[in-house]
Amino acid sequence: MPIDESFTLTYDGANFSTESFNMISLIAALAADRVIGMENAMPWNLPADLAWFKRNTLNKPVIMGRLTWESIGRPLPGRLNIVVSSQPGHAEGVTWVSSLDEAIAAAGEAEEIMIIGGGRIYEQMLPKADRLYLTHIDAEIVGDTQFPDYEPDEWHSTFSEFHDADAQNSHSYCFEILERRR
Repeated sequence: MPIDESFTLTYDGANFSTESFNMISLIAALAADRVIGMENAMPWNLPADLAWFKRNTLNKPVIMGRLTWESIGRPLPGRLNIVVSSQPGHAEGVTWVSSLDEAIAAAGEAEEIMIIGGGRIYEQMLPKADRLYLTHIDAEIVGDTQFPDYEPDEWHSTFSEFHDADAQNSHSYCFEILERRR
């Protein structure tokens, strides 16, 4: 599912380019060593991160891979749910596409398109991303999926908010928003 570097898309006979979109954003929670998952699940309990995710994705298109879709198990309410898969699929409230180009086109001319995982989708979309919404989890967790390595010099932080672990959240964590330097 590599994405076309030119990013000129054709979908249902219409042509699109990334110039039509304000922003492509990746949103992820990552532990030490950029771990984002284990056996298709998040290996931590952080309700505050789920609230952060909802707040930042609500009323926006969300693009995800099939395994991420399966781990969620249902369409996310209040969002255009787009699943990228080489295998055909169908679920009410979900748009299934076979490539990232089709996923971007299916998002229409949204101001911000949210990429929500998994690892391969993040890796392919990171070079096109304008913004990263990251939750840095203060924990060393064994995992089988990582967020792609990104060059810190290419990004600048526009927001950062630290929280200690508490009765509801198993680990301390920090919300951060990074914007790509242009």
